[in-house]
Amino acid sequence: MTFRRVEGNFVSMTDIHNEVLEDDDFDTILSRDIAFTGDLTFDRPFLIRGKFSGSIDARGLLVVDEEAVVEANINAPRVIIRGSVKGDVTASQKVEVVVTGRLTGDVNAPEIFMETGCIFNGHCTMAERSL
Repeated sequence: MTFRRVEGNFVSMTDIHNEVLEDDDFDTILSRDIAFTGDLTFDRPFLIRGKFSGSIDARGLLVVDEEAVVEANINAPRVIIRGSVKGDVTASQKVEVVVTGRLTGDVNAPEIFMETGCIFNGHCTMAERSL
């Protein structure tokens, strides 16, 4: 489902259409066999397929792939969750949680997409888009 802020407090729901992203679309990929702990910062598209714990502060797209496990508070313009995330997610543009995604934590973004079948446990705040 897509949740959109419209006039006042009304929120409309529509179907989501996932874009296809290839490995070549990412500047860096954290492979399935990698477990990393620390503070992660990046400017260009980043794909996590392995395990990560710590904090993420990004200026580019973050994708958490289907088998990935992330335990971190995330701050990025756009976040796509296909795997498991435990932590708060703040995005200046949008957060997408697809059918295979699991998010345990609060989410704050101007656009929040949650596909039917995903798992979300937390509070949801739709902030106004920053210019």
